Amino acid sequence: MTIDNDDANLPAQLDSHGVDDSAEVSRSWDHIGAIIVDAALQRRQNYHATVRPRVVALVEAWPDAATTSGFRRRLDTGTLSEVIDWPSPGRVAQVEDMTRVLESQGIETVAELRAALGAPSGRAVLREALGAVRHVSPKTLDYIDTLSEISTDAVEE
Repeated sequence: MTIDNDDANLPAQLDSHGVDDSAEVSRSWDHIGAIIVDAALQRRQNYHATVRPRVVALVEAWPDAATTSGFRRRLDTGTLSEVIDWPSPGRVAQVEDMTRVLESQGIETVAELRAALGAPSGRAVLREALGAVRHVSPKTLDYIDTLSEISTDAVEE
């Protein structure tokens, strides 16, 4: 079943000049902060209009937050809600909680996140820990796979 406005929820692919040349773009990031924020904001939001612009703003404002420790240093400034223009404290708290999980699992980079999600034993532990965070559903966990460029078809649970 399709919905008339399905295309509105797909991110636009931009060429080097910022011109939209496709109905969809990869939702992967090589930036831990971007993955966490994207995953936290995506619930019940329009990706193209709401989530993507905020994640892009985060990456531009906090390039040093590409690692978990870098993201933690930035989170500790208390300015995340201003950087991503998000007034609700609930999603910011979810970002904090997801960051704590990655810290507790010793995951510092997107490559380490990808490796943990790609290894069946590490995957189960990480998904269980992230799943304990409020509002992180199985759908959100699968979305984190997508953001990390993990194929859920290739992973056996």
